[in-house]
Amino acid sequence: MLLGLAAAAVPAAAQATPVLVLGQDGRAVRRQDPFLTRPAEPPAPSPRARAARSAHPASGKTVSSELSRLYRAHQISSAAYRRYSHSLSSALNAEGRLGGTRAAELGAVIQNLHWIAVSNQLTPSRLPVLFLTLDRNRQCCTLASMPSSGTLIEFRGSQLVWEYYAGQGLELQPLATFGRADGFYTAGPSMYPAMRSLLAEMIPLAAERAGGIVWEYYFYYSGGSPPWVSAMAQGTGLEALTRAQKAFGGNYLKIGLRALPLFTAGPPAGVRVRTRRGARYVQYSFTPQTDIINAFLQSLIGLYDFAQASGSRQAQRLFAAGDAQARAELPSFDTGTWSLYQLRPREEDSLDYHKLVTGFLDELCSRTHARVYCTTADHFHAYLKTRRR
Repeated sequence: MLLGLAAAAVPAAAQATPVLVLGQDGRAVRRQDPFLTRPAEPPAPSPRARAARSAHPASGKTVSSELSRLYRAHQISSAAYRRYSHSLSSALNAEGRLGGTRAAELGAVIQNLHWIAVSNQLTPSRLPVLFLTLDRNRQCCTLASMPSSGTLIEFRGSQLVWEYYAGQGLELQPLATFGRADGFYTAGPSMYPAMRSLLAEMIPLAAERAGGIVWEYYFYYSGGSPPWVSAMAQGTGLEALTRAQKAFGGNYLKIGLRALPLFTAGPPAGVRVRTRRGARYVQYSFTPQTDIINAFLQSLIGLYDFAQASGSRQAQRLFAAGDAQARAELPSFDTGTWSLYQLRPREEDSLDYHKLVTGFLDELCSRTHARVYCTTADHFHAYLKTRRR
């Protein structure tokens, strides 16, 4: 349930979310962010994930040696090489000075970076986000009091949203960040400059993958190794880019076109699982068998709106394939009294997830007027009334 509750289809300004805002001086201020919808909290890293993290291939590669290789191959500039090398040495020095939880958390982020390097995934396009993650963790671990697990964190002067995962440190939250951009859009023109600023930070943090660009996750989760991707996060990104184009023009739709190939590639590189009727876009690229209906529907909303705004035939085809599959499988998620989160293993929605998926169905009903979306939405609204009684 890692990525379930921050989404573009639900106005983010409708409910404020508590966040911890960190300053350069290490002081932390708790406040309510009215533009952010909270993602669900993940479980602690599984034993399988911990084992995978410690089982680095014996290749002799290190982060430093991979940076040197990229520099020698003229894939990064000398300035970038010095900057990333300094970031790494600063983090290693900080880890050596720290103790207890602080050292363990910063060490976990360094280990994740090392895994990406030794598994031949330290590519030039990933360097900005990976070393920003390293710097933010050093700042968090050395200057501020350690947050509790699941805390959403923002840094003063930045619009990005981070989350603290106990045992894995501080990680960028693409879904929550793009959801915040949608919250700015929903709030109206006075917040458009904040949306523009957020996307100016977030767009350069996309990595090249599956023939396009994607906003990845760089930590272990439920047996999945970094870097992995989510159709829901990518779909929410498309929604944010579409809204930014409507708000103030620019080249956001061109950037969105580069984000479409993820929906054409199968796992683990992409999120497309071919079906007899079309395609399912999965929540986690490392578990193609997992069918989480709210994530699937949100990715379709993003594709639909982007297709309408851009006129992209590829986006239209991607939506049509997913729409055909969603219409066919949606009734299976209706128990007659409540909604299901997933089918295998069978799991009912929590109240928050039930409200979330109902909102997504309302959105798809208003866009497509498809009977199955509208009818199922009516059912789910009725179940909420019955539950309240």
